[in-house]
Amino acid sequence: MLNFAHRLILGCLLLAGLTVTLAVVARHALAAAGDSWLAIVCSALAVVLAVAIIFFVLQPVHMLARDTKKIAEGNLDHRVEWSSHDDFGMIASELNRIAVRMRDLRESEAGRKQMEFQLSDAVLQSIFEPIIVTDAKGHILKLNQAATEILGEAASDRMALSSTPGGDKILSAIRDAVALQKAVATEDEAAMLPMRIGKRERSYRLRTTPMRDTDGRLLGTVTTLEDVTSLQDTDRFKTQFITVASQKLRGPLLQLRRGLYALAQGFGGPLQPLQADLVANVGSDSEKLNDLMSDLIEVAELDTGKRELHIERLRPLAMLNDARDRFCEEAAEKRVRIEVKAFADLSSIKADRRAVRSILDNLISNALRYTPAEGEILLAAEEVKNFVQFTVRDTGRGIEAERLSNIFDRFNAFSDTGTGLGLALVRRLVESLGGQIAVESRIGHGATFRFTLPVSVADAVSHPVEVG
Repeated sequence: MLNFAHRLILGCLLLAGLTVTLAVVARHALAAAGDSWLAIVCSALAVVLAVAIIFFVLQPVHMLARDTKKIAEGNLDHRVEWSSHDDFGMIASELNRIAVRMRDLRESEAGRKQMEFQLSDAVLQSIFEPIIVTDAKGHILKLNQAATEILGEAASDRMALSSTPGGDKILSAIRDAVALQKAVATEDEAAMLPMRIGKRERSYRLRTTPMRDTDGRLLGTVTTLEDVTSLQDTDRFKTQFITVASQKLRGPLLQLRRGLYALAQGFGGPLQPLQADLVANVGSDSEKLNDLMSDLIEVAELDTGKRELHIERLRPLAMLNDARDRFCEEAAEKRVRIEVKAFADLSSIKADRRAVRSILDNLISNALRYTPAEGEILLAAEEVKNFVQFTVRDTGRGIEAERLSNIFDRFNAFSDTGTGLGLALVRRLVESLGGQIAVESRIGHGATFRFTLPVSVADAVSHPVEVG
């Protein structure tokens, strides 16, 4: 199939050929008549006419093609100059209109993008919390005004940021978010970044989140420093209040328990059945109150740093066997089996004996509370890199999905009969020993708690070498 240009050229050639043919015919006719000079002139005029026809027909096509190329190359301010109202004029007019519409569209798109950029920058600068934006390689792109105030102008450079107080933690969180491509939000004391502004020191909690495009590709990260100074002050006040209140109440509570024990043993005289039931119920409640006081004091000691940890080398299998033995009678009464699964040659852990005992006791106590008769509790340990991972798995009713996210918070109401502090205490103890804890559960499939503790590296022993 021939396109328009080919058809036009072919038409011009046919027209020129027809003109030349007519000129040749006329020349022969004139030559036959004896007028040779007139025939030569007619032939020359015919050739000139053919060339003129080709030039005047193809020249507009060439001009339109040149103007169209300029517009296609992006010069949308170029216009096709054509004064006639023929078909070529209509083509030129349409080309000019297309160029105008494309230019308006480009300008409006650029304006929209510029407005969006200015709007996003204004939103970033208006946020009260310090924010740091990086690209997909971790290079810092932008800091808002709040971040500049606490980190300084030089913090836009990674080398300068690394020498800023807390800058190494920020860069580490950014590297983790880029490498793992998931949010890094740390909540413990180690994540708090103390920053001094003027004469007052403030604390910030570090949160780093990756940014992605619509196709899921990593674009960069956003790091937020949440000011938690007031929260820390409030939490510190609550801890001090709990510590003082618990210690003040412990003495009267101890006297109450002693009195109830004396009455229950009949030291104050024989009790009627109803009186004995009342004393037994009150005694049970006093034991629960004593457990709550003990947990409160222990958590407060951990928060204030008053709890001293005596780090030593401990054998994982021995710790699990001791924990099982402490709950053998209670498990037998409930007809629940407790099994231990661990190798005797597991590496020793570096931990505080009392802390590990408290961790296992809380987890096993929870497991026993929710495991029905003929159920099973598994205590296991295995070595994972530089840690020993302990597992406490039960065949109880499981934990609701909405409770899993805050199960290690204080007073989480996980236990209807416990203090609500046991799992919070477990997490604080595990983290204070350099480990981590996690939980997995589904309703009807029991719960599995796993926590890690660092392996104890044996010190190198130098043996004397005999010389000679």
